[in-house]
Amino acid sequence: MPILNVESFEILGPLLITPKAHGDSRGWFCETWNARDWAETGLPDVQWVQDNHAFSAAPGTTRGLHFQAPPHAQAKLIQVLRGEIFDVIVDLRKGSPTYGQTLWITLDAKNHQNFFVPVGFAHGYQTLTTNTQVAYKVSDYYAPDCEGGLLWCDVDLNIPWPKPDDVVMSGRDFTWPTLANFDTPFDQGT
Repeated sequence: MPILNVESFEILGPLLITPKAHGDSRGWFCETWNARDWAETGLPDVQWVQDNHAFSAAPGTTRGLHFQAPPHAQAKLIQVLRGEIFDVIVDLRKGSPTYGQTLWITLDAKNHQNFFVPVGFAHGYQTLTTNTQVAYKVSDYYAPDCEGGLLWCDVDLNIPWPKPDDVVMSGRDFTWPTLANFDTPFDQGT
């Protein structure tokens, strides 16, 4: 019986990983990340160096669309610990057949799923519930000089945000460029 169920998408690279949960009358237990299981399942060999934990009080809290550029580009492994989010990525890999395309999924605390976002993608999410908590691993340390982003509401990205009129977000997230005005720092091989 597989320990991890792995789903891929039309955009190559991102993966939805569902670990096996073991439940009984007390509740449940699952391993959300295990290096040996990742290797045996054939998942990308990623060296995680930092764990982040974000809390959002209000539904509609929107974070993104963010990335960290080379030489400190980050892959991410996202998991919802409490609540539910609408999670979005945008392919920014120059030369990729899916450059500029978006992918969105809903993640919640009940399914124990992890969303793997490789290097070369902008990432963001919107909370759908109160008091949402999101944890994520990253493959490089925070480097403020390498921060970047795309405008979350860029009409060319055609992202169907569930709460477009109830957005709570950082002021800088309104200042990122649109995809049409963006020069990507990512090659397809990064």
